[in-house]
Amino acid sequence: MESVGFKEWAAVCEALGRGRQSIILRKGGIAEGRDGFSFKHREFFLFPTWFHEQPEKVTESQIEVPPENAERLTIKYAATLGFSHTITSWDVAEALAPLHIWKPEVVRERFDYDEAPGLHAAFVRVFRLAPVWSFPNEKRYGGCRSWVPLPTPPNGTTLEPVLTDAEHAQRKEQFLAIVAEKLPGGAPSP
Repeated sequence: MESVGFKEWAAVCEALGRGRQSIILRKGGIAEGRDGFSFKHREFFLFPTWFHEQPEKVTESQIEVPPENAERLTIKYAATLGFSHTITSWDVAEALAPLHIWKPEVVRERFDYDEAPGLHAAFVRVFRLAPVWSFPNEKRYGGCRSWVPLPTPPNGTTLEPVLTDAEHAQRKEQFLAIVAEKLPGGAPSP
């Protein structure tokens, strides 16, 4: 697996890592560059952040979020990208609500941010790392950007799927059904 981290709220990382969701919605960070955000990596580690995170912006308070440690970063999960799609219809974005933990007003805020309404949606398969991976926090991991290069993971790290193959396939069908029902051209090709 490529040693790159995808920065996401710690609560969302936990929801992904516990099988509560299999999609990532992203508008993009301030420091994404001229071309803007894209899901440019097929495999990545979920890099939990506490920057901008506010528990009142997610629907599930029972997701236990580990406390922030300013000196060390801990990576517990990795993901592979099944497919991604740019959603430009608010009806589609709204219909995805059962598949994630963001509150509707947060999704709406992200959807409407800047002159081009829309969101990037990614369907991912999430894996639990054994053992969890911890390394020193450094200034180079900061900033408002989605992707960060990481050190090489330790030898012997194993990846275990969070969902069974059947659960993952069912979640994929659910996502594609929502998108196909709402998009004039149907669902994105996996």
